Amino acid sequence: MVVLPVTTSGPEMRWMTRTKVIIMGAAGRDFHNFNMFFRGNDDYDVVAFTATQIPGIDDKMYPPELSGKLYPNGIPIKPEEDLEELIEENDVDICVLAYSDLPYHTVMHISARVNSTGADFMLMGHKRTMLRSDRPVIAVCASRTGCGKSQTTRYIVELLRDMGKQCVAIRHPMPYGNLVKQKVQRFATYQDLDRHDCTIEEREEYEPHIDRGSIVYAGVDYEAILREAEKEADVIIWDGGNNDMPFIEPDLFITVVDPLRAGDEVSYYPGEVNVMMADVVIINKIDTAYPEDIEEVRANLRMVNPEAVIIDAASPVSVTDPDAIRGKTVLVVEDGPTVTHGGMEYGAGYIAAAKFGAGEIVDPRPYAVGSIVDTFEKYDHLMDILPAMGYGNDQVKDLEETINNTPCDIVVTGTPIDINRVVKVNKPIFRVTYDLQVIGKPDLRTEVEKLFK
Repeated sequence: MVVLPVTTSGPEMRWMTRTKVIIMGAAGRDFHNFNMFFRGNDDYDVVAFTATQIPGIDDKMYPPELSGKLYPNGIPIKPEEDLEELIEENDVDICVLAYSDLPYHTVMHISARVNSTGADFMLMGHKRTMLRSDRPVIAVCASRTGCGKSQTTRYIVELLRDMGKQCVAIRHPMPYGNLVKQKVQRFATYQDLDRHDCTIEEREEYEPHIDRGSIVYAGVDYEAILREAEKEADVIIWDGGNNDMPFIEPDLFITVVDPLRAGDEVSYYPGEVNVMMADVVIINKIDTAYPEDIEEVRANLRMVNPEAVIIDAASPVSVTDPDAIRGKTVLVVEDGPTVTHGGMEYGAGYIAAAKFGAGEIVDPRPYAVGSIVDTFEKYDHLMDILPAMGYGNDQVKDLEETINNTPCDIVVTGTPIDINRVVKVNKPIFRVTYDLQVIGKPDLRTEVEKLFK
């Protein structure tokens, strides 16, 4: 703890202790928790953030323009691998875990690292971290990365438009560049993506909304973001990231789960929190999952949240020219987060290539360069797919070179974006699209309509 003198009345002085804190994150939830609870809080002294999961976000600074008057020099962001050293050097009292998509054994391993130094380990709940809106809020979250939040959000946007509602999506943060410039971001056109120097991961989340004429807000300071979004929305849609909890208190809480990873809905943090809090749970991808896995998921949902409405859904894939895939040698490029820290071995691109009769699916690993080699080494479960990594210009170039190096007739991409906008490759690219298909009753329209009744 650090001890500071604080004036009470007259010449009397008292001593106040500030609890020293490290916030462990990945440039998202960590900044939000700081903004909501620690910024301006005289009881705490945040000595550092640590960063992991996303390449290139450590060894930076959370800037003084965002950190407030208690931190006139900003707050350093350090690699998580240096955690124990940082705790010792700064005599830290508490470490706050503030990132997502972690199996429970990893959460407790991190806790053991922290507790072994003598510091306390903390997980923050929604009471201290959720914003309140004066607009109706629908939150779309998930049990894991890659369950199908994005197509669910798009489906809900169309439902609301049919009801005559003007909705704005607020997207979970992905601020990997200049944090001051990214304090509040509004995306309505493709030019906005270029103007904000969006990474491939950001484009994967924003571009599908723009394709449909929707407005998306994101950034760093979600109090400021929410107030701007409220000015042009009848309804706010919280479009979650990874399997994180919503930053805004929802009036309707929807959680998407994935039977292709049956059991993860009750064994990943904070995905199980989302399952327990949900008003509606969507079991997605039932068109590609085994029946016994679907039933395992359904039983787990009934066990941890028996009051939730359970909706069945599929995510059928399509391409504009299926015959162009038949018999060809194919390189499959998948949505990066889904197959990296999301843990999937394949995604929509691989499903489409197999469905439409690819002659051969090429393993890209021998042809990878630079940071893509590092990605394959870190996520060694990946084999016959190439994750669309692109967190900066150098990584985009590595992705482009890897695609060009790989011997194949065509490229099939399962990313939500038109990848031609960010890479220049020497072979045809065929884009896979997928939308939510609600099956049977109960249905999502009924649950959304209840919000306005």
